[in-house]
Amino acid sequence: MFPPSPRRPGRRAASGEDRAPWRALRHTGMRWWSAANLVSNAGTWMQLTAQNLLVLHLTGSAAATGLSLSVQAAPGLLFGVLGGSVVDAWPRRLTATVSQALLALVGFLTAALVLTGQLTVPVLMALGAVTGLIATVDAPACALLGNDLVPPKDVPSSIALGSVVSGAGRVGGTALAGVVVSWWGPGAAYVANGVSFLAVAAVIPFLRPHPAAAEQAPASRTVRERTAPRTAGPAPGRQGAAARDGLAFFLRRPRLVALAGITALSSVFGRNYGLTLAVLVTGPLGGAAGAFGTVSTVLAVGGVAGAVLAGRLRSPSVRLVGVLAATGAVLQIGAGLSPSLWVLLLLVAPMAVVESVSDTAGTTVLQTDPPAHLRGRVLGVWRTASTGWSLVGPPLLGLLMQTAGARGALVIGGVLIAGAIGAGAVLRDRGAPRASAGAQRPVPVPVAFAPLPGRRPAPTAPAACTTPAHGELCAAGCTPVA
Repeated sequence: MFPPSPRRPGRRAASGEDRAPWRALRHTGMRWWSAANLVSNAGTWMQLTAQNLLVLHLTGSAAATGLSLSVQAAPGLLFGVLGGSVVDAWPRRLTATVSQALLALVGFLTAALVLTGQLTVPVLMALGAVTGLIATVDAPACALLGNDLVPPKDVPSSIALGSVVSGAGRVGGTALAGVVVSWWGPGAAYVANGVSFLAVAAVIPFLRPHPAAAEQAPASRTVRERTAPRTAGPAPGRQGAAARDGLAFFLRRPRLVALAGITALSSVFGRNYGLTLAVLVTGPLGGAAGAFGTVSTVLAVGGVAGAVLAGRLRSPSVRLVGVLAATGAVLQIGAGLSPSLWVLLLLVAPMAVVESVSDTAGTTVLQTDPPAHLRGRVLGVWRTASTGWSLVGPPLLGLLMQTAGARGALVIGGVLIAGAIGAGAVLRDRGAPRASAGAQRPVPVPVAFAPLPGRRPAPTAPAACTTPAHGELCAAGCTPVA
């Protein structure tokens, strides 16, 4: 355990809150999990870089390289919801261990085919599809497993820490890929990635959920689930129904639908800076490739700074995500109108900070808003939706840039994002008074009379319960108030 910071102990003790960005690292399980994830992320990016080089070597086509990435992402679009239901149905640590071991097996198999000269493009595509299919289970399982290692108040810190670990693994893995591929060939990168998956699989059995996180799971289960006999897995024929339950919950939850809308707009029209800013810098601003490298560096530094700030969050909301997304949209409009590279650099840094904080806040809401027994399915729904807009976004943005240019794409995209968020906020505020008026209506209270001699007391209606239960029955069997 890390010792508490000696700075301002009185203030922390008085408030009872700890907003240190890396407070999640005070938990031993999170330290082990972060170290394993750093190794795994480095291995993943090492393999991804080697895979792109390998496809280019086998086909000589950039289009084939893009197709290989799309084939690996396609299972997330088709089976994301089903993968989330598997995560909810089976023990989380077991699920994550098995999925990591399977990913390692795919890596070793690909390495063997590369080293023996038997790998072809169709086989590589098929192995990529298998990897994407396993990831539909592995991604939500590992995300929720990491949150289980800290108390709920430290989940934002855990997610922000994961963003930093992912970024560090990406930088380190990409750099190592060049060395490994040049010395030993692309097969060695697949071997290294397989070893990295085994490292995570070896750590998972020794992780223990934090007591505060473990207490949430039983309280979130429905009355039917608490009274039903436990089984080793999902009942036959119930897997599809369980997946539909997650989708139904997601669609009935306005804040999750709003979060999806904000994220989709921002992802399509506001976050493809590798494309829009590259064209802006090398085109209207007349900069060279080195100038865009500077812009990319500022974006990376701003992202790390944003992750540090996001680690201080306690209970982020969808409203905060919307405000941050609208702020980023306004900055994006300014970037599109930048008269020089220096002005653009001044705007790029806060754009990256806002984006990083918004991502952490949105991910925290997504992973903590649903009841514990539905979180895997909700993450599966999100994976399907996010894969969809990730595939649709770049072509749509490219068409917009072809029509309006880089400046026009940035300005129009920023206006669309800010305008949609502003309109949603206005509609929400208009609907709030109606909801408040409905909530203030008097609820009839049943009056109990003493039973007459020889008669059984008449059954009374269940009392109204104000405990939020996401539309489910409360533990006492009372009807929740909407």
